Amino acid sequence: MIYVHVPFCETFCTYCGFYSELCGAGKAEAYAKAVCKEIHDRAEEFDDSLRTLYFGGGTPSKLPVKQLTEILLALESVGHGGPYAEFTMEVNPEDIVVLGPSYLESLKLLGVDRISIGVQSFNDDMLRWMNRRHNAARAEEAFRMVREAGFANVSLDLMFGMSNLEDSVWEETVDKALALKPEHISCYQLSIEDDTPLADMIQSGKYAPMEDEKCWKQYYTLCSKADEAGYSHYEISNFALPGFESVHNSGYWQRIPYVGLGPSAHSYLGNRRSWNSSVISGYRATSEELSPEDIRVENIMLSLRTARGIDASYLFKNCSESVIDSLVGEGALVRQGGRFRIPESRFFVSDEIIRELI
Repeated sequence: MIYVHVPFCETFCTYCGFYSELCGAGKAEAYAKAVCKEIHDRAEEFDDSLRTLYFGGGTPSKLPVKQLTEILLALESVGHGGPYAEFTMEVNPEDIVVLGPSYLESLKLLGVDRISIGVQSFNDDMLRWMNRRHNAARAEEAFRMVREAGFANVSLDLMFGMSNLEDSVWEETVDKALALKPEHISCYQLSIEDDTPLADMIQSGKYAPMEDEKCWKQYYTLCSKADEAGYSHYEISNFALPGFESVHNSGYWQRIPYVGLGPSAHSYLGNRRSWNSSVISGYRATSEELSPEDIRVENIMLSLRTARGIDASYLFKNCSESVIDSLVGEGALVRQGGRFRIPESRFFVSDEIIRELI
């Protein structure tokens, strides 16, 4: 598994805490040069157990095709080029509309076979509040263009849980997303990250977080509508039509080794986790060895985020049997054959359930 972090944005979202900066003169070139060097320096770390490639950000669609090609050629030169089991590119709707069909054709020629579109909302007022560059009409136009370019595996990102998001507006966004019939939907509850405009708004009293009960209601609006539309709720924040679960992201939840390239990217190799510093070039990695307790907690936490759940024998070996029995009695855990899982009706409070187990 290979993840490439592209740290460029044209504007900065109200809520986003990921490392990103404006793509000024010479920055794309410096970035690509640094990533290519990192690829060669770390060639022996790549693992072929799951051959996926994912460009995330930031805004990967801000990276010029020339620099994208340089990175792909560097991967090929060390024996880790395509074709991949899955090659995902995150894009901003506005970039797709502005760059046009030729850009999408370039992505196809480079081997991209999965597009993840950062829609977030189909309501213009909410998009302005988020400080997104696109509007609802442009989001729908971008999706149409991606389809016309021949991409048959498309994911949409949505966001809920903003205190200024009315239930009726959220329902309209969900309905529009499902009407487009993407193969995949990722949906995230708004979180408060340090050093973001949103955190400043809370500090100054200009914004108050949504109450948990209202967040729960919005989450299950999506769950029920997605189910009716034929989507499998295969992970807490992810829904897919049959056969279109994200191969790359599923690898994270199974703790499959991955190499993260680029500034601020994280890696996981041989029970060692590392992360790059946040500068365009000359970044350095810091690492830590995971303890047996770290591994135990991660196995339980990540497995129980998924509909597949966790092996029953592993759970009994690593958690209190009385706690497991109690959670089963409450309906917070269900046993299916040789595995335990959290039922969808309790996904929203999964963190509390997992805390009891660990």
